[in-house]
Amino acid sequence: MAEQPDRPDRVGKRRFGWMAGPALADLPARVRLDVQRRELEAERLIGWVQLSIVLLFSLLYAIAPRAEGSDGTNFVPSILAAYLAFTLVRLILSYRIELPQWYLFVSIAVDVGLLVGLIFSFHIQYAQPPSFYLKVPTLMYVFIFISLRALRFDPRFVIVSGLAAAVGWMGLVVYAVTGDDGRMRITRNYVEYLTGNSVLLGAEFDKILVILTVTGLLAAALYRGRGLLVTGMREQGAANDLRRFFAPEVASSITSADRRLNAGEGVLRDAAILYVDVRGFTRQAANLPPQTVMQVLACYQETAIDVIEAHGGSVDKFLGDGILATFGALSPSATYAADAIGAAQAIVARLSADAGRLASLGWPGSFRVGTAVCCGTVAVGLVGGQDRLEFTVIGDAVNRAAKLENANKTEGSSILTDVASFELASAQGYAGGSGVVRRSVPVAGLEAPVDLVILG
Repeated sequence: MAEQPDRPDRVGKRRFGWMAGPALADLPARVRLDVQRRELEAERLIGWVQLSIVLLFSLLYAIAPRAEGSDGTNFVPSILAAYLAFTLVRLILSYRIELPQWYLFVSIAVDVGLLVGLIFSFHIQYAQPPSFYLKVPTLMYVFIFISLRALRFDPRFVIVSGLAAAVGWMGLVVYAVTGDDGRMRITRNYVEYLTGNSVLLGAEFDKILVILTVTGLLAAALYRGRGLLVTGMREQGAANDLRRFFAPEVASSITSADRRLNAGEGVLRDAAILYVDVRGFTRQAANLPPQTVMQVLACYQETAIDVIEAHGGSVDKFLGDGILATFGALSPSATYAADAIGAAQAIVARLSADAGRLASLGWPGSFRVGTAVCCGTVAVGLVGGQDRLEFTVIGDAVNRAAKLENANKTEGSSILTDVASFELASAQGYAGGSGVVRRSVPVAGLEAPVDLVILG
C-alpha cells in the first residue's frame, strides 16, 4: 500500500499543532509536505533504533550471568518479547502507512508502560517489598525513550514521553509507599534508604524532577531547533527556486552573500555575448492558440538552454522569443569566445534536428533562428532599485550582439560574428570552420561598418 500524503491545506492544521511552532502556518504547502516527508522518515528511523535497542538488550540478557537471589517469576523474557513484537509491528506499519498521531502516543505509552512494568516485576522476582524496585538502575532507560523521540524534531512527543515516565515512576513510588507489608517504612536517613527497605521521598522526588528537567530542556531545544529547521527549509526552497529563475552562479552568489546586495555593485570581465532570436515568431504566434505558442517557446528554449549550459554559458535573460546568454561573464573562462561560437552553431543544428517535434506541437513551416556572437569587456552586476534588483551584463558587446543578430536577416544567415571575435575564438581553440568573411558591412544601429564572419 503506497503512502498517501495529506492534502497540503490540512498538513499544518492536523499534524503540527501549536507546539510545532508558529512559523509553520506561513510555510508554502510544498514545504509543509517536505516537512511531513521528513517526519515519516524520522518515524522509520525511530523504529529501527527501537528494534536495535531491544535486540541489543535481548543479546545482553542472553549472554550475561544471572543475578543471584532471584527466587520469584522472571518477567524479563516476556517483556522483551512483547516489546520486540510491538516494535516490529510499528516498524512494518511505518513503511506501509502514515502512522496516525494517536498511534504514536500509544507507542510512547507502550514504551514507558513496559519499562515501568519491568521495574515493578523486580520486587516479585526477588521476593522483596515494593521499595526494592525503587533502587534498581533500570530507571535510566527512560532517558533513552525520551531522547529517542527527539529524532523526530517535534517537542510534543518528547514532552509526552517525559510526562509518561514521570507519572509512571510516581505511580511506582505511590505503590511502594501504600503497599507496605510490614517490611518498609519512610525514612529521612540516607544510609538507611540505601541499605534497607525504606523509602526516601526526597530521593524519589529528585528522580522525577530530573526526568521532567531533562524533558523540558530537550523539548525547548527541539522547539528552537524545529524553528531553525523550518527556516532552513524555507530558505532552501527559495534558493532552489532562484536556481530556476537565475543561472546557478547567480543564485549561489545571492543565497551565499555575506551581506545585503545593492544595486550598482559589479565587476568588469572579458566575455562573449550570444544572442538568439526566432525568425518570424511574432507573425506566426499571432495566428496560433496561446497554448501552442507557449509549448513551442518552451521546447525551443529548453533546447537552447541545454546547449548553452553544455558549452559553459549562462542564460542572462529571456527576451520574448529571444535569448541573451553570456560566456565568461559570471565566472572567468579561458575559452569564452570559442564556447560561445560553438554554442551558436550547436543551437542552430539542434533546432533543425528538432523540426519534427516543433511541428508536432503546432508550429507551421520550418523553425529558424538567428544567432550572433560578440566579444568584449562587460560590466557584470546588479541594477535596479533598493527593493527590485536584477543581475545582468552591460556593455558594448551586448548591444553589438543584438545588432549583429538582426543583421542575419539582411545577410540571409543564421550564425554571425565579427572578425575580431572570430579571431579570438580561433586563438582559444575554436576549430569549427573558417566561415565566410564580409568586409565593411553596414549594420543597422552601429555607426561604423563591421567586418562580418558568416558561420551558417
